[in-house]
Amino acid sequence: MSSMYGNQGMGNKIPKGYSAGRIQQFTPEMMQLFNSLFSHVGPESYLSRLAGGDEEIFKQIEGPAMRQFSGQLGNLASRFSGMGQGARHSSGFQNTATSAASDFAQDLQSKRQGLTRQALMDLMSSSQMLLGQRPYENFLTKKPDFLSQLFGGGGDILGMLSKLAPLFMG
Repeated sequence: MSSMYGNQGMGNKIPKGYSAGRIQQFTPEMMQLFNSLFSHVGPESYLSRLAGGDEEIFKQIEGPAMRQFSGQLGNLASRFSGMGQGARHSSGFQNTATSAASDFAQDLQSKRQGLTRQALMDLMSSSQMLLGQRPYENFLTKKPDFLSQLFGGGGDILGMLSKLAPLFMG
């Protein structure tokens, strides 16, 4: 196998009598951009981690919502405290807090599923787009055979005989 293929040509067999060639289709700037885009779909990319449900990513995303919810629970507790002694220990407060927590958890889970689904779709779309690109065009050329090299032609018999005829006729 020709070294010009690098790892991309592994497994390709070049038929006997042919040489392999490669032409770069992208400018150096396009090639640099193309290569850099692979980091956005690799296994350690943000998108891949999000699509895989990486808990650390979700902690970062959900942190502000958790802090906001804690503040809302604090406001709820203050509101019940203002109602008089023991109101924060009442079943009304417990039911309201439990309902708010349940709604928050369901909303958070729904948003997680939506983010994971969208990340997976984006990952698949980006991967398909990248893998569909052709930065190089590979080709085969027929190696000239001995007779073609000897007589400088396409190797056809009539052409060779016409070149040989003067040697025998003269």
